[in-house]
This record gives sequence, structure tokens and C-alpha cells, in this order.
Amino acid sequence: MKTNPIILAGIIFGVLTGSAMTAEPSRGKAVYESNCIACHGTGVAGAPKVGDSGRWSVRIKSGMAALYASAIKGKSAMPPKGGNPALSDDDIRATVDYMVAQSGAGKPSPAASTAKPAAAKGAAPVEKAEISRPDPVGAAVTTAAPLVPPAMAASEVNRFNRLLMPVGRRHPPPAEDGIHDPSNDATHVLQPPLDAYTGFPPGPAGNGVDWVKTLEQGKIKPRYDRKDPNAAPVVMDLNIVREVKGSMPDVVYPHKQHTEWLDCSNCHPAIFIPQKGANQISMAQILLGQKCGVCHGKVAFPVSECRLCHSKKKPMGVAQTGKN
Repeated sequence: MKTNPIILAGIIFGVLTGSAMTAEPSRGKAVYESNCIACHGTGVAGAPKVGDSGRWSVRIKSGMAALYASAIKGKSAMPPKGGNPALSDDDIRATVDYMVAQSGAGKPSPAASTAKPAAAKGAAPVEKAEISRPDPVGAAVTTAAPLVPPAMAASEVNRFNRLLMPVGRRHPPPAEDGIHDPSNDATHVLQPPLDAYTGFPPGPAGNGVDWVKTLEQGKIKPRYDRKDPNAAPVVMDLNIVREVKGSMPDVVYPHKQHTEWLDCSNCHPAIFIPQKGANQISMAQILLGQKCGVCHGKVAFPVSECRLCHSKKKPMGVAQTGKN
């Protein structure tokens, strides 16, 4: 008889009450839905998406203890305890158990597994290719990446948050990007992105260009008005600070860098109501393409670059208690 992995996780990692152990199968679910779903529900910033058994199976091969440690201490783009220091270590363990169970990845023994998976009999090896991925300043970076069938590559082009680091080459010519029609002669006369970005300051994410520095250095001059090429931008040098719960730094929204590109009517009032306290903004909304997500993750840097927005440090007491 097979045991339900969710029930088993609750029994093994339940909370001790006196001398009795009480199973709490809903504990991990509650923490996941209130703290973790923004990243693990969408797969943003490389987070393994709940339900993706393949990615979770890879992670638990090293043992649940290692997986718990990564969640508690933080790893890569994920801050310790998902950015909520008020959560206990047991809360995090229960949440990891819930996500593993929901992903159908199974659970190995807590000790790390050292055995290498055996290749399936008669299975063809995964073909990989060395792909030279030039960056905007011309240096080539070589990475090993699976060969992606053309049909799959084309279907993945416009996936949500497509400005995250892509598999394989960055900035292919228009005829090879899966967006433009290679059978159209006009496609082949379009300027390749790498030619257009030559000499631009590089950035860590998105399309690999730091567009703010590019503008500051005068390497580009955005046209502010569609009809009048001589129209000057109306630049507003005003920062809006939004306080954030938990240990993450507060968000700073700089009007200057935005209004150098955009007229106020692009955002107000359809996206943001220009009134204090009138806009409720969450990461879930942004990941769904609302509020800041109308641009970020599509035509502006993706939400994987947390510190570009969360840039104002909290006072020490606030950071420790998670209150604001």
C-alpha cells in the first residue's frame, strides 16, 4: 500500500506539542501560499516551480537536509527563509516538504545520495553543443546547452518574463530569433541586435544592456514624441519609497530614469493612480504582468534583479523584527 507523501511529510515533520507529535499537513501549504508562491508558483529567477517533478527530483538527490539548509539560509536569488525572518526553521521545513510532495518528486533519505543514476537501457544520450553566446560588448561566452529543436525554440520566445537569461545564444540575428519571419526578405535587412548594441555598457540581466547608463553616457537619444523629433522630455526628479514587510530592503521608484524615456500618461492613471496610498502592489501582481510587471520582464529588466528596485536598506531594528 502506498503512503500519501503529503500525510507522511506532516507526520514526520509535524510540530511537537508536549510529548506528542501532531501532524500538520496544512502548515507547509499555508506558508507556501503566503510567502513562496510568487517565485515557486511561477518559476521566476530560476526557482523550481511547484509541480515540476524533474527540477525538484534533481534538487532532492543531495538529500532533504541540504534542501532545508538552502531554504533556511538562502541560495542564489532567494533570500534566507524567502525574505521572511519571522518564519521558524520548522515552518521552512514543512513548506519544503509540501512543495516536494506537490511536485511528485518523492523524498530520499535525509543523507545525501552518492549513487549516480543509471542510464536507461537503449536510451539515446542527450546531445549537447558548445554554443558561443556573444554579449553586447563583443566578448564571446561559451556554454554547454542542450540542442533545442527549432519548433520548441520558437514556441518559447514569448513566454512570460522572457528577458530572463535564455538558453543558448543571446541576441541572435532577426532571421534566427523565432520572432521574425526568415522567409521575408525584409527580415534579413534588419540590423542584428549585437551590431546595434556595440559599445553600450553591459548589464547583468535582461538583454544584457544597462540602458540607464547608456542614456546617461549619451550613446542613445530616445525620441520623446512620435510626431515631433525635437520635443524635449519632461523629466521629473522625484523618488517614491515604498516600505516592504520582512527583511527585504524597501523599494525605491526613481521618476527621473523613467520620465527620461516615457511621458507621465504612459503610467498615470491607467496603471498607477497618482495618489498616496491608492496603489496596492504585490510581487504576485507584478509576476502576472500587472503594475510594474506591465514593463518589467517584457521590455524592461526582469524581476530576477531584486536589488535594482529593493535598494533602500531598512534601519537595523526594522530589518531584524521584520516590521515597518
